[in-house]
Amino acid sequence: MAQLYFYYSAMNAGKSTSLLQSAYNYRERGMHVMIFTAAIDDRYDVGKVTSRIGLQADAALYTPEDNLFKAVFKAHRTQPLDCVFIDEAQFLTKTQVKQLVEIVDELDIPVLAYGLRTDFLGETFEGSHYLLAWSDKFTELKTVCHCGRKATFVVRMDEQGQPVTGGNQVEIGGNDRYESMCRKHFKQLVWDKPRD
Repeated sequence: MAQLYFYYSAMNAGKSTSLLQSAYNYRERGMHVMIFTAAIDDRYDVGKVTSRIGLQADAALYTPEDNLFKAVFKAHRTQPLDCVFIDEAQFLTKTQVKQLVEIVDELDIPVLAYGLRTDFLGETFEGSHYLLAWSDKFTELKTVCHCGRKATFVVRMDEQGQPVTGGNQVEIGGNDRYESMCRKHFKQLVWDKPRD
């Protein structure tokens, strides 16, 4: 019986690496997978899931307007799918998370979604919020803060390396803009600092 899985973490915990390894495992056994990634994240090659350690795979792009159930249903009719993977799942809409539920329940295809749990202010993204609510299973992937504790938050930094405490929820960036931290250090830099 298929299930919806959500693998979440702060940045730099290996979410994309884990996705790529799992997809490889399916393919190595002759199974067929479909990989999606958010069109908004264009840090690397467009139409690819890329990990920081250099692994990559082709992926279909999704925007908030796309119907993931229809895309998977169409692909599944052409070549039966054994698994669907979603990278940058925090950018999914509530409707798209419902579509993932339908892929699992109606098409009996497992869906593995990977994404951030919270943004730079400690608030859940829409996609993460509903994945945490509706997934059959969720797993935290671990990374560490500079102090050695488990990092569960992400701090956005400006060009001078100072924490940002206001602005749009989504601003694409990597290690140049974001740092994963434990709650204690996140609080000191974001919650305890006056808002921009």
